[in-house]
Amino acid sequence: MVSSGLEPGKSMRARVSISRLLSLVILTVVACGEAESQVGRADGGSDVRVPFSTSGWRTDFSKHSVSLDEIMSGGPPKDGIPAIDDPKFVGVRDADRWLGDREPIVVFEHRGEVRGYPWQVLIWHEIVNDEVAGLPVTISYCPLCNTAIAFDRRLGYRVLDFGTTGKLRHSDLVMYDRQTETWWQQATGEAIVGELTGITLTFLSAPTISWSDFKKEYPDAAVLSRDTGYDRP
Repeated sequence: MVSSGLEPGKSMRARVSISRLLSLVILTVVACGEAESQVGRADGGSDVRVPFSTSGWRTDFSKHSVSLDEIMSGGPPKDGIPAIDDPKFVGVRDADRWLGDREPIVVFEHRGEVRGYPWQVLIWHEIVNDEVAGLPVTISYCPLCNTAIAFDRRLGYRVLDFGTTGKLRHSDLVMYDRQTETWWQQATGEAIVGELTGITLTFLSAPTISWSDFKKEYPDAAVLSRDTGYDRP
C-alpha cells in the first residue's frame, strides 16, 4: 500500500478539496460551452442556434450555404486584425529601403495605374479596401492559406468594404462586408453566411511577383506604405 504522506484527517480534506475543484472545473467547461452556442436573431423574426458567439453581430445567421459547424475561431475577435481602409502609398525608391528583393508583392493594375501591395504589410492586416483609377477593389491575403486575391467591391448599386470576422473555415480567412455583415469565404469569394449568401464576388487579376521584378517592371508604381494607421506588435 502506498502512503499519501498525509494524516487521515488531512487526507480526507485533501480529497474533498480536489473533488470540489474538479466539480468547479466541470461546471466552468459546461458553462463555457453553453456560452459559445448562442441564439442569433434572423431577419424574419425566428431564432437560429449557432455554435459560436453572435455578440456584436447583426448578421442573419438563418441564411447560410455551409454548415455553421465548419466555422471556427481564428483567435482574434471581429476586426481584431484591422483592415486598411485608408491606404497610404509611397514610391518605389522609398519602398526599396525596407523591401528585400525576394519579398512577394501583389500587383494590381487598372487603366494604366499600377499599385503594389507587399505581403509584408498584408500579413498584418489581411484586407485592404482601396480604389484604383476609380475602381473600388479589395486586396485580401490569408496567411494560413498563402492566398492573395483581389475582388471588385461593387455589387449592384452598392459598394462594399470588408473587414475580418476573426473566424476561419477550412483554415481560410472569413471576411465580412460592413454594409450587410454577410460573411464571405476569402478563397472562393462566395458569401457563405448572411443576407447575401450564395453571391460570389468578381475576381480581379492580381498576380504576386518578387519585389526585384516589380521595381524593374513598374518603376513609377505606388507601393502600399507600412504607415497603416495601426501600431501592432
